Amino acid sequence: MADGQLSQTINLIAEELSTDECKTLRYLCGNLAPHCCVEDVRGMLKSKINCGEVDRMFLLELMLRMRRFDILKKVLRTNKQEAERMLGKGYAVSEYRVLMADVSEDLGKEDLSSLIFLLSGKVPRGRLDKATIFLDVVVELEMLDQVSCEKVDLIYECLRNVHRMDLAKKVQLYQRKAAGETSKLNDVVQRPIEKQQCLQKVPSCVALSAPPASPTTWHRLPQPWAPENIQNAESETGRQYCQAPVEKYRMQAEPRGVCVIIDCVGSDGDMLEKTFRQLHFRVILHKWPSVDDTLSILREVSQAREHQGADAFVCCILSRATASDLLATESWGPGLQFDTVRHLFNSEACPWLTGKPKLFFIQSYSVPESRGCCGFRDEDLETDGPTNAYHMETIPTDADVVWSLCRTDARQLESSGHQSVYMQAVSAALLKGQKRGMHLVDIHTEVNRVMYDHNQKHLEDTYHDGSTRIGPDRKAGMAERNSTGLLMMMLEPTPAAAMTLPAEVREKLAELELELSEGKCLIYQLPAAYRH
Repeated sequence: MADGQLSQTINLIAEELSTDECKTLRYLCGNLAPHCCVEDVRGMLKSKINCGEVDRMFLLELMLRMRRFDILKKVLRTNKQEAERMLGKGYAVSEYRVLMADVSEDLGKEDLSSLIFLLSGKVPRGRLDKATIFLDVVVELEMLDQVSCEKVDLIYECLRNVHRMDLAKKVQLYQRKAAGETSKLNDVVQRPIEKQQCLQKVPSCVALSAPPASPTTWHRLPQPWAPENIQNAESETGRQYCQAPVEKYRMQAEPRGVCVIIDCVGSDGDMLEKTFRQLHFRVILHKWPSVDDTLSILREVSQAREHQGADAFVCCILSRATASDLLATESWGPGLQFDTVRHLFNSEACPWLTGKPKLFFIQSYSVPESRGCCGFRDEDLETDGPTNAYHMETIPTDADVVWSLCRTDARQLESSGHQSVYMQAVSAALLKGQKRGMHLVDIHTEVNRVMYDHNQKHLEDTYHDGSTRIGPDRKAGMAERNSTGLLMMMLEPTPAAAMTLPAEVREKLAELELELSEGKCLIYQLPAAYRH
């Protein structure tokens, strides 16, 4: 690429970046300037063109590392998979800097404030007053020679002390890998790049997260909706680039497919209708249906021939519910079992959706089990097909299904103007994903992060994950199939008491997770007050 064209590309990239993203980009390039703006990024990258330190391949890597896949497509005229193929194993940005950037993105404002307070005795007064992201702190610590690619103990301890063991675990894994990779790094062939500290090239297949545990045995207690509660069989966030050839869903139909919204509480149906219209779905909105009406609506939608020409299906439900049943507008049960909803759209009941992504987003407003009574079993429901057509396992085995169920207390509906924080987060993340070309796993990670932050700030109005599965899939529209054909994300229901586990217990559980991920057999007895 000619220098003039490369300069123009840099201009276009810089215009798409926020202030915090400009800081991240400069840090990934090894620049420790304390303040940064778009013009600084422009000037820095352009100044390195003549030295051969910046080329199109380096820009590709930066956008991959920052997960700006929309810029890859819009400015660099490529996509994530093609960029990874072109880069091969020739990555220039060090694993250390990528790790620090990833921690920065995952560390919320409150945790950042706590961490800055812990460092008040190690950093001169006033140096961190203008810090807005974790990388600002890292830069100051690097300039004071307290942190480097070979010295991250302080970062690890700080993250432990603010009870972010998920991030501390990543730092610890980096430390262990760094010790084992030292000899290998000497043999890596490097292309010209900035010769500042920690910018050596590293093998591209080194992951920054622990290997995923079996989804059938991986149980989480510390924090509902915490970002660390997601276990992916394959990274899709740009943190791990070792992937096999992929198979994409077809997402070209106009409209993309049917989105049925059942709003039994009257809070977010209109907002969701607008969202999915923007995502090019034909939206069917029903407000205030009864249990019988809800079943009839779903059965009618599942039998629609329209699915034959569609590329996807979406179902959104907002309803009071018990642990197993939707109550719709009823005050008590029997209700409509969640399993029945799921089964209505599997490949047996709805063959036109076979091999197509089916997404379910459900906001459950929990009522006491006594009010729910005994829900209708599938075999008790009158259906148009065989009785056993509605039997389903608690954890579905159907392919191409995303099942995202969020629970919160029904008392929230008593608040004037209540809106579901979960549904608001889903809407915002999907629209952001459409704009940036994000994968569904990344989108759901974004939702989890929002819910985690909300729960930290609103202990009386928390949201809990009921059951989230992305099952044998190619991750809808923004999605692909991995080499095994199976990508599962499972978040186990979290007891309400887990929110009040003392810090030492939560920290101990997080430490045990790290050891469990390394294949060790562990026994740990919770204090009596917290056993279930």
